[in-house]
Amino acid sequence: MSYPPYPEIRYHGDGGEVSARFRPADSVPELTTATTSFHYLATTASTDGEFGLYRVDMGAEPSGPATHFHRTISESFFVLSGTVRLFDGKTWIDAQPGDFLYVPVGGQHAFRNESGEPASMLLQFAPGAPREAYFEGVAELAHLTDKERAQFFLRHDNHFVDLGGGPNG
Repeated sequence: MSYPPYPEIRYHGDGGEVSARFRPADSVPELTTATTSFHYLATTASTDGEFGLYRVDMGAEPSGPATHFHRTISESFFVLSGTVRLFDGKTWIDAQPGDFLYVPVGGQHAFRNESGEPASMLLQFAPGAPREAYFEGVAELAHLTDKERAQFFLRHDNHFVDLGGGPNG
């Protein structure tokens, strides 16, 4: 089997360096809303733009965005606990712990917790993007005008798709 080559060398030192960052599992979430807690595990700033990784702990209340896509970033989902409904652009899947969904740039997707129980997952964005500002800004959407809301989503590379009915319509 043939594999693609490794990326270009980016570290040119001789012996490596002490630069790893550890985050304990019991760290306090950086953002808590009425239904969800966000743990900023690796931000675009802390990975020099390589990726962003977030743990999203959802309460039992139904929550999650409508179908959308991104023009600049891919998004990956890994379910840690509970049941998360993942939309892969064609089908809603009741994802269980250990299930994974990769969505390339431009791929339609959505997620929801409709189980009536708490659920937790990892979200990864690549390359990194300042998603913290998006997560923090979503709580303020109700106070924005339609024009301001549209600008917010455009600024954060969220492009919603009207699928006519269901959780998106």
